[in-house]
Amino acid sequence: MVEVICDTNFLIHLATRRIKNIDNLDVEIGQITFVVPEVVKSELSKLKEKPEKEQEITSTLNYIKNLKTVPIGGKFADKEILDYVTKSKSIVATMDKELKKQIKNKGSSVMSLSNNKIVLES
Repeated sequence: MVEVICDTNFLIHLATRRIKNIDNLDVEIGQITFVVPEVVKSELSKLKEKPEKEQEITSTLNYIKNLKTVPIGGKFADKEILDYVTKSKSIVATMDKELKKQIKNKGSSVMSLSNNKIVLES
């Protein structure tokens, strides 16, 4: 079982949109489990304070209750995730183009969404 570290934006998409291949991921990619860094949970809690984001963030917070939390702390999720993958090669789930590029440059893989499907990029 491979743990996939999720960033804030990816989790929001995962929780609020219909993902076409979510039930077939173990066949298409292999056995994975999504994990949530503590810094991402903090980011989501701050976003919940914005009225225009409240419903989306509440859905996301409810969704991640069943996911494992990993001790990646700090102030800025992207920076902390990048620091983490520098030390341990991991798969990171993100929608952020710049973060994707930086993760790939560190030799790690990226999971993303394309046409409402989860895809693995390396």
